[in-house]
Amino acid sequence: MEVLRTPDQRFAGLADFPFAPHYLEIANAGGPPLRIHYLDEGDKDSAPVLLLHGEPSWSYLYRHMVPPLAAYGHRVLAPDLIGFGRSDKPAARADYTFERHVDWMSAWLTALDLKDITLFCQDWGGLIGLRLVARFPERFARVVAANTGLPIGGGKAPLPFKLWVAFSQLVPRFPVGWLISKGTARGLTAAEKAAYDAPFPDERYKAGVRQFPLLVPITDAHASVAECKAAWQVLAQFEKPFVTAFSDGDPITRGGERILTERIPGTKGQPHTTIKNAGHFLQEDQPARLVAVINGDDAA
Repeated sequence: MEVLRTPDQRFAGLADFPFAPHYLEIANAGGPPLRIHYLDEGDKDSAPVLLLHGEPSWSYLYRHMVPPLAAYGHRVLAPDLIGFGRSDKPAARADYTFERHVDWMSAWLTALDLKDITLFCQDWGGLIGLRLVARFPERFARVVAANTGLPIGGGKAPLPFKLWVAFSQLVPRFPVGWLISKGTARGLTAAEKAAYDAPFPDERYKAGVRQFPLLVPITDAHASVAECKAAWQVLAQFEKPFVTAFSDGDPITRGGERILTERIPGTKGQPHTTIKNAGHFLQEDQPARLVAVINGDDAA
């Protein structure tokens, strides 16, 4: 397995991103060890808030949420998935599978021995994050899910997702910053788009970005369907608080919160909310609203 590592200078002087990097090396079955980057802010003795990003973003997505959450007294962690951000990037698309990502993030989670976790997850951060909840339910105290889900095959991809997959596979140069900007309601500045492009000096570094859209287990032909069904058996018994905070402007995940609230007992009686004036990357559009939800402000 060839592994690429983005040069540190690519991350110098990014807009609104003053955080010190933290790294953890994990074992990697069938390949060399991999280095995971993460943000770690706030009181290290406090219960952690874990912020998981999705495709094709990285922990930069949470730059406006980390400081206020830390100010509320939380320990705030925001890792970069393997293939994204400052984390290592296997060079071959075949190196990226759903199960490997769950294993990689499991290794990171257990190495840090995180417990009493409040998870906030969006996009692929939810697919992987909900698998972590199912694998380690005793480590999680609460979940906030936004614009995400955990498919188990048996269906057909909605048209917006089909168009996204086609675009991701056919576009000659994968325009990460431009795509994230298009997935917001407000649009990003040139400096913000450049920050999302920073992890990828050239197309060789984008194997994970290219492969992720193909890994969503929507049909029975996809890998990881059995593993996701098994995870749902655990989630269907998860009685700890589980809150949904989907946005009002995401055509891909619209309505997905109903699947969660119908099947997960911990959603009962919780202050579910719709984040208004926000797109798929609602962290960019309404960070203060999300901080209030994560902090447990029922009036959010």
